[in-house]
Amino acid sequence: MLEKPTDSTVPDQVELVIRRLDSLSILPSVAIQCFPKLLQPQWSPSDLAEIAQADPALSAKILSVIHQHGLRTAGENASVGAALEKLPAHLARDAVFSVKVFPGFSDDDNRALFRRQLVVHCLAVACCAEDIAGIASYEIDSQLAYAAGLLHDIGKLALDEVMPRSFAGIIEQAKSQQASTCTVEQQHLGTDHTLLGKRLAAKWHLPNQIMLAIWLHHSDTSVISEHAPDARIAQIVQLADLVARQCNIGQSGSYDSTDSADRIASSLAIDTEHLEQIRGNLAEKVRQKSAVLALDLPNAAHNYCNTVHTTAVRLAQQQSKLVLENRQLQTASSRLDFATDFLLSINALAEPIDIAENFAARWQKFYQTGLVCLYLAAPREGRLLKAVVIQSPSQTKTVCLNAPADIPVIPRAIANDFAIVDAQSNTDWLFEQLDVDFDLSRTKLVPLLSNGKTIGGIVFELRYPAETDQLEESFRTTTSIAGAVLGMAFAAASQQRFAEQFAQLVTGPAGTQPQTTTETPPKQTQTEIFRATPLTALAEMAGGAAHELNNPLSVISGRAQILAKSETDSEKKQVLKQIQENAGRLSAIIDDLMAFAQPPQPRPVSTDIKQLLDEATQLTAQKQNAEQLDIQTNISEALENAFVDSAQIASAIANIFSNSLESYDEGTGPIKVDAVNDESGDFVKLQTTDSGCGMDAETLKKATQPFFSARPAGRRRGMGLAHAQRIIELNNGSLGITSQPGKGTTVTILLPCK
Repeated sequence: MLEKPTDSTVPDQVELVIRRLDSLSILPSVAIQCFPKLLQPQWSPSDLAEIAQADPALSAKILSVIHQHGLRTAGENASVGAALEKLPAHLARDAVFSVKVFPGFSDDDNRALFRRQLVVHCLAVACCAEDIAGIASYEIDSQLAYAAGLLHDIGKLALDEVMPRSFAGIIEQAKSQQASTCTVEQQHLGTDHTLLGKRLAAKWHLPNQIMLAIWLHHSDTSVISEHAPDARIAQIVQLADLVARQCNIGQSGSYDSTDSADRIASSLAIDTEHLEQIRGNLAEKVRQKSAVLALDLPNAAHNYCNTVHTTAVRLAQQQSKLVLENRQLQTASSRLDFATDFLLSINALAEPIDIAENFAARWQKFYQTGLVCLYLAAPREGRLLKAVVIQSPSQTKTVCLNAPADIPVIPRAIANDFAIVDAQSNTDWLFEQLDVDFDLSRTKLVPLLSNGKTIGGIVFELRYPAETDQLEESFRTTTSIAGAVLGMAFAAASQQRFAEQFAQLVTGPAGTQPQTTTETPPKQTQTEIFRATPLTALAEMAGGAAHELNNPLSVISGRAQILAKSETDSEKKQVLKQIQENAGRLSAIIDDLMAFAQPPQPRPVSTDIKQLLDEATQLTAQKQNAEQLDIQTNISEALENAFVDSAQIASAIANIFSNSLESYDEGTGPIKVDAVNDESGDFVKLQTTDSGCGMDAETLKKATQPFFSARPAGRRRGMGLAHAQRIIELNNGSLGITSQPGKGTTVTILLPCK
C-alpha cells in the first residue's frame, strides 16, 4: 500500500519530472506500423493520419510540432489529420522518430497490458466524444471533441512513464477502494493527472479547448459550463469517459461510480435513446479505429527490433542520397545570399514603396531579367496603387496607377497561392498605364504573398529559357521573404496610424492627460467603465496592431532561422541570429499588447482579502525571483470580502508590488499594505506604501500609461501599472497614486464588495 507523503514539496517534484517530458511514448506495435511508411520514397505526412489520429502520444506530438514551427490549421477545430497536411514531410518524419517507444518487453507484461488498455480507453473516449458532439445541444466541432477525448488522460500516460511503480500502486488502490484515480493521486502525490495533463498541454501548446477538457473532465462540468462556455467540451469528454467505462472498453484506472452519465447527458439535451445508440455502436467503432495500431500484434517487442534494424539500413541508404542532394543545394546558396542581403538592407522605418523599390532592383540584378515593375495591391483609399519600375540599376522610378474597376488587380490564379503566370494576359491594364516598353511575349507575373494573401505582384521580362519547376522553387523563396517584409511594413504603417489616433484620444483638444484618483467610483456597469477611460481606446488599437504584426513577425523569424541554418558565413549567420532574436523581442512586446488589449472577462466571486494578498505576494516573489519579500500587511478585523476575479486582481496587485520593489536600490522593500472598508461600505480599500525613490509630478502623470517607464535604457517594458489599472477597472474598481520624490509612493485600490 502506498503511503501518504509528508513532504509538502512532493507535488512540485512530481510536476517538475512530468514537465521534462517532450512527448509521450508509443507502443512497439504502433512504431512497427509507422516506420515503414516513413521510408517510402514518395511518402506524405497524411499517410500517418489514420495511425496518428488513433494514438494519443502521436496526436499530442503532431499538434505540438505544428505550433512549434509556426504553422496554422483552420482554427482550433482542425483535426490531427488536417495538421499533418500542413506539416512538411521532414518535420513529420523527425517528429515520429523523436518519440520514444514504450518499454514493453513481453506481450504478457502487466505494465504493457495496462498501457495498451489505457490507450484503448482513450480511443473509446475519443470516438464517444465525437458522437456526442454531433448531437449535443452546444455546437462543438466533432473533430475537436475527438482529439480532446483522445488526449484527456495524457496525465495518466505521463505518470505511467515517469513513475511506473507508484502509478501501478495508485491504480491498485483505486481498484481496491472502488475510487477515482484522481482521489488516490491527490492522497499520495498532492496533485493528480488532470493538473499534470494541463501542465503538459500548456508546455506542448495544445489547443486551449483540448487543455480545458484534459483539466476539467473530472470536475463538476455542468456548473462550470454555465459560467465558462469554452469548458463545455470538458462536459462532453466527461460524459464520453463515463460511457466508455460503462461499456468496459479499455481500462482507465478509475473505479468510481459512473451513475452521473445520465444526468450529464440530460444537461447536454441528449435523450436516453440517442445515448443507448452511442453505447451500442461504440465497441465496433473502437475496434475499427484500434486495428490500425495493431495493439494485439504478437511478439511486438521482437518485431519492433527487426523493424528498427531495417529502418537503420534504409536510413543509411537515404543518407548517401542526401549527400548528393546537398551538393545540389549548395548551388542554390546564392539565392539565400540574395535573401540575406535584402533582409540586412532594410531600414526599420522604410515605407512599403521604398522596400518594394529595393527588392525590385535586387530582383533584376540577381535573376538577370529585363524590365521590372513591382506594384503594391494594398491601397488605403480609392483605387490608387503605387508601383516602382526598374529599367536599369541607375534608372528607377515610382509611379501611381489607377486600379481597373472591372477586373481584379491580382489575378485569381495567384490571389492566395504562388504560381508563375503570363503577364500579358493578366495585366493589360498595367501595361496601358506604364510609359516603358515591355517585351510582352517574354513577360511573367509572380505574386508577393503575406499570410496567405497576395499584397503585390512582380512583372518582369524573362530573357532566358529555364525549367518552370526550377524557377518556381527559386522565385517562391525570394518572393515569400519580400511579401513577409512588405506585410510587416504595411502593419507598421497601420500601427503608426493607431498611435496617432490614440494620441488624439488621450491628449484631447486641450492637451490634457487622464488623472489617477483615489475617490470612490460611482456605480457604473462594466461597459460604462470601459467607455469612460482612454485605456479602452488604446486597448482596441493595440489589439488591432498586434494582430497585424504577429503573422509577419512569425514569417520573418522563421525565414531568418531557415537562412541561418544553411548559412556558412559566420558574420551573416550572427546577423541572421540577431534578426531572429529581435523578432522574438517584438513578439514579446506584442504579447504584452494582446494581454493588455484583450484581457479575459472577469469571473467575480466573493474573495477573502488576506488570501488575495497572499497570492499576490507569491506571484511577486516569482516575478522578482526572490525567496523572501518584506511585505507587511495590516488587515481590518471587520473587513468585507471583495467581489472580484481573484486571479486577475492578484496579478494586478503583484504588478504594483513589483513596481514598489523596483523603487528600492536593493529591490527588497519594505512595502506596507493596509486593508480597510471604505467610508461607503461598498468597497474594500487597499493602500500599499513604499519608502522608495518616489516620482515627480511629470512621472506620476504618466505612471499608468502603457510602455512608460522612468527607468534608463535596458529597462523593462513598462506595462505593470498600466495592466494593473486596466484589470482593476475591468473588475469595477479604481486605482490612484500619490508620490513624492525621495519619500516614496502610495497606491490606493478600491475593490467592490458586491
